[in-house]
Amino acid sequence: MQDCIFCRIGRGEVPSLMLHRDERCFVIRDIHPLAPTHLLIIPHLHLTGLNGLGAHGEQLFGHLMAVAGEMAGRERVAATGYRLVVNQGPDSGQAVTHAHIHLMGGKRLPELG
Repeated sequence: MQDCIFCRIGRGEVPSLMLHRDERCFVIRDIHPLAPTHLLIIPHLHLTGLNGLGAHGEQLFGHLMAVAGEMAGRERVAATGYRLVVNQGPDSGQAVTHAHIHLMGGKRLPELG
């Protein structure tokens, strides 16, 4: 999508420090971090969310999860623990309508119930 901020970052039109980049996704730091480590794992493919992913989307999200695990190790939060979050739709707090995964760690996060 032309004016999607994540698509523009992925295409290099908006400068951002890429912590990881491959043919399917890229990883950047969240500009409004909620934890000492707060990364965004973003697919290059513009998907608005999880609904109706199909087989290709399932494979893509499997790859994103693998990248998240790799990044947790690189950021040194794998041993103590980290949280992966996918917000889906406006009621969830999804601010950018381009599917992505938040990786948060580096401190004890509040329990979710």
